[in-house]
Amino acid sequence: MAARRASQKAKSTNVFGQSRKRPKMLRAGLYARVSTNDQQTLPLQNRAMREYAARRGWIIAMQVREVGSGAAKREARERLIEAARRREIDVVLVWRLDRWGRSVTDLLATLQELEHLGVGFVSLTEALDLTTPVGRAMAGLLAVFAEFEKEILSERTRAGLAHARQNGIRLGRPMTAGLQAAEIRKLHRAGVAKAEIGRTSIRRILTAHQP
Repeated sequence: MAARRASQKAKSTNVFGQSRKRPKMLRAGLYARVSTNDQQTLPLQNRAMREYAARRGWIIAMQVREVGSGAAKREARERLIEAARRREIDVVLVWRLDRWGRSVTDLLATLQELEHLGVGFVSLTEALDLTTPVGRAMAGLLAVFAEFEKEILSERTRAGLAHARQNGIRLGRPMTAGLQAAEIRKLHRAGVAKAEIGRTSIRRILTAHQP
């Protein structure tokens, strides 16, 4: 009887002649970010992510948070990416996409790196799960949006430069006070006061050339 039970147990772990492996316990890295004036949502983000990780049976290997404006460098996010590079986490979990990426281009760049590292990415609010085939297909749409955003910014830059040229605005770095010395002296001789001309370096030029 004991031998029979052992045989049945051995068979139960095989499907169509292949050994059935236990699903891997993924190590999750949780990332939360709030603005300086919106820190009350931090507990909400952390709770939602921890509950989701528990439902998926993931191990929380790392949890970081960031406080600051959208334009600020995200050092905590970089620590999480470094952990992914060291193969210390298997999936990154965020509450919302705008918590992770500063722009579509930035978002896509980081997601592409995580994909290259074999690390999944999940955003709760958008139900974006790059650990699934459907989620990876959605990531392809982000590439389209990133290219679209890049083209819009490029067009705006070109339009701004053209408008500046049409209005006689000189482009490039402004001339230093030393290069403008002749023009400054001309203004001064015409009766324009030093205070109206303004800068300390300009006043020095005028003082140095007084008889």
